Amino acid sequence: MNHELNKPYQANILVVDDTPANLRLLVGMLTEKGYKVRPVMDGELALTGAKAMPPDLILLDINMPKMNGYEVCQKLKEDELTREIPVIFISALDDALDKVQAFQVGGIDYVTKPFQVEEVLARVETHLAIRELQKSLTIKNHDLEVIVQQLRNTQEQLIQSEKMAALGQLVAGIAHEINTPLGAIRSSVENIADFLKENLLKFPDFFHSLTPEFQQYFLELLQRSSQQRTSLSSKEKRQLKKFLIRELETEEISNADTIADTLVDLGIYDRISPLVPLLKDENGAQILEKAYQVGSIQKSTDTIRTATEKAAKVVFALKNYARYDHSGEKVRSQITEGIETVLTLYNNQLKQGIEVTRNYESNLPSLLCYPDELNQVWTNLIHNAIQAMDYKGSLTISVTHQGDSLVVSITDSGKGIAPEVMPRIFEPFFTTKPPGEGSGLGLDIVQKIVQKHEGKILVESVPGKTTFTVNLPFNTND
Repeated sequence: MNHELNKPYQANILVVDDTPANLRLLVGMLTEKGYKVRPVMDGELALTGAKAMPPDLILLDINMPKMNGYEVCQKLKEDELTREIPVIFISALDDALDKVQAFQVGGIDYVTKPFQVEEVLARVETHLAIRELQKSLTIKNHDLEVIVQQLRNTQEQLIQSEKMAALGQLVAGIAHEINTPLGAIRSSVENIADFLKENLLKFPDFFHSLTPEFQQYFLELLQRSSQQRTSLSSKEKRQLKKFLIRELETEEISNADTIADTLVDLGIYDRISPLVPLLKDENGAQILEKAYQVGSIQKSTDTIRTATEKAAKVVFALKNYARYDHSGEKVRSQITEGIETVLTLYNNQLKQGIEVTRNYESNLPSLLCYPDELNQVWTNLIHNAIQAMDYKGSLTISVTHQGDSLVVSITDSGKGIAPEVMPRIFEPFFTTKPPGEGSGLGLDIVQKIVQKHEGKILVESVPGKTTFTVNLPFNTND
């Protein structure tokens, strides 16, 4: 076994300082924390090293001979290869203008010498974490772009396929299902970056300015906020806020409305008594606001996690759906997984007003089949059901094991199929849809795929209830 593959990723950090003692200290403490560290003593070497092997982060001194840190940072940001590398300035210059210039040339943080080891490590860890989030978002965006490009490249072939024609109708909904979580991720990353830019340098001074008692209050607020993971509706928040306002007013706390609003946003709406001394103090509002700002970072990371999972689910479904097995051989597959893939792609249409009920029998055996072709069956049947209901009603999908067969029933509450139309619905090129909305091949293709699996498809319809039942036999010879 290759043990190198099991090692966690070690971030690569370039440290630039012309003072050997500082360089040794920084290299030592970063190496001890498991980072890969490359030390250099002047700006030119820093530029050369960053281009040759771009690091994950750069710690950069300002006062250096030949080329100062500002110039180094500016050149890094002008080069496409190195412009995205985060730069933290570490300098003895403590004037506000020096810090402003550091941010103007592209730095993301500023640590004043003599520095505290814990502070440097904390900032390094924070900015590496943000960098990883940005890389992850870039990779996911790239993956999505690749998928979209693949779909574009095969557009002519997709038009020939009823399955891909249905996918074409879903593109807007799929884009919405992907863009919504991506927008949430982008907004959350910006919130985190804005907070760090505006507050990180001031935060140590703020915390040390508090008395030990108020430091404890501040930490308690953060702890209680981090423990709150229940998502509240707007109505629930309003009710909790009213309750809190009454409780705060009973304690004769001013600005009860504003404080109650902040506490609810922090996820703190019970056991208020221990916090009363803080809330009554003239500095209490400032401490509460700082806790809210820090708590918002946790909320932003939770949002990123949830949104990433949602986008990944849609991308996974899209990949599964667009895949086609050219081997021509049956494989064992869980039918419900294919149905769920189709439902995921139709989520944007379903959530407009369709209630979906799943009746999946537990412990269903796998079926030897052509899963990509069966996905086309579920696509056509679900698509027809949605249109029959005009995007409002109930859709019930049942999957059961009956004797030697797997039985899938798809029932909608639409207007039903007219008796005179029923005998012709499986005929090729027959359609009741307006020109341009249907080829008339959908149910013909469905029937042929079911027959290819030696199965049967039946339909029963009355106004308000139409059921397509697909019977797929298990192949007991395999």
